[in-house]
Amino acid sequence: MNRIASTPEPPYYAVIFTSQRASGDDNAYAEMAGKMFALASQQPGFLGVESVRDADGVGITVSYWSSLDAIKNWKRNEEHLVAQAKGKSTWYQQFQIRICKVEREYGNPCR
Repeated sequence: MNRIASTPEPPYYAVIFTSQRASGDDNAYAEMAGKMFALASQQPGFLGVESVRDADGVGITVSYWSSLDAIKNWKRNEEHLVAQAKGKSTWYQQFQIRICKVEREYGNPCR
């Protein structure tokens, strides 16, 4: 996976998932995260993802989508619903989800 997502010309949407991990089974969490990335990648409207987590367990994952309908469909995906429930019951102390419309972007490779 490329660390910085390659996205199309705006507009498109970003889902920002900020979380604080609870202590627990890191292997099971990593396995589920990998499954969710693979599953999301197959969803219509998925454009890419970027994700980081610090040593204290605070993480930010930004997924990019072509439309609000694509985001709604991903949220309702049955396997994703199972992962969401496990996250609420086991893997996260706290989380916040923000949905944004990207209207402009810029940047370039520095090297």
